[in-house]
Amino acid sequence: MKGIVLIALSLVAIAVAVNRATTGLYPAGKDPQEWPIHDRTRPQPPVITPGEASTQDQPGRPPSDALVLFDGKDLSQWESLNGGPAKWNVGSGYFEVAAKTGNIRTKQSFGDCQLHVEWATPNPPHGEDQDRGNSGVFLQSLYEIQVLDSYQSITYPDGQAGAVYGQYPPLVNASRPPGQWQTYDIIFHGPRFEADGKLRRPAYVTVVYNGVLVQDHVAIMGPTAHKQRPPYHVTPDKLPLMLQDHNHPVRFRNLWIRELAESEP
Repeated sequence: MKGIVLIALSLVAIAVAVNRATTGLYPAGKDPQEWPIHDRTRPQPPVITPGEASTQDQPGRPPSDALVLFDGKDLSQWESLNGGPAKWNVGSGYFEVAAKTGNIRTKQSFGDCQLHVEWATPNPPHGEDQDRGNSGVFLQSLYEIQVLDSYQSITYPDGQAGAVYGQYPPLVNASRPPGQWQTYDIIFHGPRFEADGKLRRPAYVTVVYNGVLVQDHVAIMGPTAHKQRPPYHVTPDKLPLMLQDHNHPVRFRNLWIRELAESEP
């Protein structure tokens, strides 16, 4: 009987391993625990040139394997939501929301990713609460990381800078004064759906705001919206990144993205 049990367990283990290899759960086709420790035949990671950090006066340099979404010169990587040219204003090394021209989105679609965004709200500041340097970074055009002047300015917690809008306040308020460049480093893993449309896995996001962790791999509840929490609906694995026109002249610079290998189907 013991031998039969061991054989059955072995068959289960083999089936699980085959499933993982064929479904792409592990990009190398192998469970990390199946590799012997310090196995020199294990595939080496790609070699890249790391980026350089920005200063207030100068944008940094992205990693060599990143796709640059704004090169400081034009909005050729972006378009309006109707597919026409992006109508926001381009300045010296930055671009700025042009009020009432509408949101803009990337021409290319993205799934799981590492995203770097730098933004600055107007100085001197104008308005208060949500009417103060408001914009947003929408992952897959659906899930908003709030952009707002939250320096010594009070609003509802799940609507301040660094929030997953309407869902998760930031762990801390790490805002710099208005006019200074703020930095988001975002790790995003999109949702997964079954063939019948049921949600298999929600989207997850981690946000580092000005070098400080403010969202720690939180499960996004569904598309973000004002005063409501819509449920998930089936979406493609890749969708454009979108930036919000909230009628405030928020500036952006040094946007780049690195696509990540899918961690599970």
